Amino acid sequence: MRKGKASLWRKGWRWLWRGCAAVLAFWIAGILLFGLLPVPFSAVMVERQASAWFSGNFSYIAHSDWVGTDDISPWMGLAVIAAEDQKFPEHWGFDVAAIKKAVSHNERHENRIRGASTISQQTAKNLFLWDGRSWLRKGLEAGLTVGLETVWSKRRILTVYLNIAEFGEGTFGVEAAAQRYFHKPASRLTAAEAAMLAAVLPNPLRLRADAPSGYVRARQAWILRQMRQLGGETFMTQHKLR
Repeated sequence: MRKGKASLWRKGWRWLWRGCAAVLAFWIAGILLFGLLPVPFSAVMVERQASAWFSGNFSYIAHSDWVGTDDISPWMGLAVIAAEDQKFPEHWGFDVAAIKKAVSHNERHENRIRGASTISQQTAKNLFLWDGRSWLRKGLEAGLTVGLETVWSKRRILTVYLNIAEFGEGTFGVEAAAQRYFHKPASRLTAAEAAMLAAVLPNPLRLRADAPSGYVRARQAWILRQMRQLGGETFMTQHKLR
């Protein structure tokens, strides 16, 4: 009996390691391939679609239309940097100062958790991992972020982020968001429209770009001020993000 149990344990561990190796190989291949090719879907899109189907909502469609960097308004990239990660061109995937501030804030305010994820971290999480909070996910996210920063340029990370970010229910990517909310392609977004889309990113399932609350409008105004302080479109060309 003991030999039989030991054999089962060994088989179980072998299958576990094989599974982990397969997932790791998938991630490595994804980082290499998506550094060059359009991203057809993300892990978050799959999660949202599966959740809708399992709950019986067969009308839900996770919609995304890939567009290249040249087909995205420079205001959009500037808006998400101003809103989410102003040190994006400079850091190596992690904003240490922001992390320290978030840890200090969260220790004092347990009911109001503040995040410190960079655009690189959010890209890694949205593309390869599941939604939610856990130490396991954060650890995997950190490893994947290092992979993205090592293989991809900052311009590529920003382009992929804008193409897979969630802007509303079933709306993924800046092109789908621009068409849905402003009835125009992403290349023609104005600074104000880009700031409006960036304003809903913290919680796109609650905050709405098509019916903005006072909070969303105030956040849009703050983002526009930050965009001007960063230097406008000059910031994007200066850091080779266009």
